[in-house]
Amino acid sequence: MSKLKIVITGGAGFIGSHIAEYWSQNDAEVHVIDNFRSGYKKNIADLKNVILHEGSITDKYFVFSVLNDAQYVHHLAAMISVPESVNNPYECVDINVKGLLNILEGAKAHNVKKVIHMSSAAIYGDNPESPKTTDMLPRPKSPYGITKLDGEFYLQMYCESFGVKTVSLRNFNVFGPRQDPKSQYAAAIPIFVAKALKNEPITIYGDGEQTRDFVYVKDVVQANILAATKPEVTGVFNVATGQAISINTLVKTVMELTGSSSKVIYEPERAGDIKHSLASIENTKKVLGFEPKYDLMEGLKTTIKYFMDLFKA
Repeated sequence: MSKLKIVITGGAGFIGSHIAEYWSQNDAEVHVIDNFRSGYKKNIADLKNVILHEGSITDKYFVFSVLNDAQYVHHLAAMISVPESVNNPYECVDINVKGLLNILEGAKAHNVKKVIHMSSAAIYGDNPESPKTTDMLPRPKSPYGITKLDGEFYLQMYCESFGVKTVSLRNFNVFGPRQDPKSQYAAAIPIFVAKALKNEPITIYGDGEQTRDFVYVKDVVQANILAATKPEVTGVFNVATGQAISINTLVKTVMELTGSSSKVIYEPERAGDIKHSLASIENTKKVLGFEPKYDLMEGLKTTIKYFMDLFKA
């Protein structure tokens, strides 16, 4: 029997490389599409059965060639930063919408079994209802959030009109090893951990009382695998823990775990940022069988150890 062919767009990135690692360890033939806009070759360098295709999802013919004979496609390639999308809306649409259409057209042409799309909690915006459920009114505040919502509608359309099985996973705040702290658009936890370990000043945007639902990257992998391998399941699901923490408490916890003497600096909140974000994952548990295995403290300790080892190397 031939190996399962898996295509992961953005597979050399933070989350994508963890999905690639899972499939590699389970003896699949893993094809990674990445143009290294935010991914790194080192993230997949040690994985077996991984074939790298360097290029952009905005290249339709390139995408079609890679998707030939694929069973499952995990689509993560995207402009991933809210602030960057505000600064570069045209590029955001090119990558996040037009690039996605290339994936869906390729999946339709090659009879791919399932397309898993990385959506985002950013589509909820500042809707005050909490926790966030997938049937509530989306109110995205940024081009990033709008394009992720566009993607969900396109997946639904391709599923209903063309029979392409699709799942959109609305990730909340994902964290863990391999997340890049150096980008000006980097996520909160890798920046806080890197700064704390170096005893450098830590910047909080806004008053720090904004709350987030942080989910460890291995739990996001679990959700992806469940979404891919349950043939009957389609639709939109939250991926989170259902627990929220304020940024002030998060920074305090990181500093305690690292023994840091960093000074905390407060700056004005950034365009497109939202105040509170908490997920309901009841439907994800019920339909996908998803159950978060890592709590925040456990995930933080693993992430801190990763960065400590990285800085020693």
